[in-house]
Amino acid sequence: MYNQMYKEGEGMLFVITGNGKGKTTSALGMSLRMLGAGGRVFFMQFIKGKEYSEIKALRQLEGVDVHITGRECFIRRDPDEEDYQRAQNAFALFQEALQDSYDLYVLDELNIALYYELISIDHVLKVLEEASKKKDIVVTGRYAPEELKSIAKMVSEVKEIKHHYKEGIQARKGIEF
Repeated sequence: MYNQMYKEGEGMLFVITGNGKGKTTSALGMSLRMLGAGGRVFFMQFIKGKEYSEIKALRQLEGVDVHITGRECFIRRDPDEEDYQRAQNAFALFQEALQDSYDLYVLDELNIALYYELISIDHVLKVLEEASKKKDIVVTGRYAPEELKSIAKMVSEVKEIKHHYKEGIQARKGIEF
């Protein structure tokens, strides 16, 4: 079993945000590190509805529970009632999972759900602030709200310097999906 290197009950909130590529990848790295240390991981993706390659890989590992809660990406359209319902149901599932003994919780793209106001930011902040006193929680996605960054113990911003999409190079399996 995972042996925490810090005092029992001292969790942390980590926020990974920014316009650059690598936010989810960073959270996956933290998940892999936790699994390697013998811990258990709760990995939830908001907004995303496809089972990308990284999710297929996670599902093959012991000690990780994966939840894909989005549907076809609404970023190219306005969110509708189903998007709101899925995000709220997903956050409720996360709250239930806090009662379990996971060592790391990843809420991938939660920042996007907050940006589009699919979930009440006040509710999310209250839950995360309390839960992160005892649990390690990673929140990813562009547009992290300042209120969330202010309660986090660590905030990383992934900055885009150059991206091959701008040269017309399409996403490649195993690299972007």
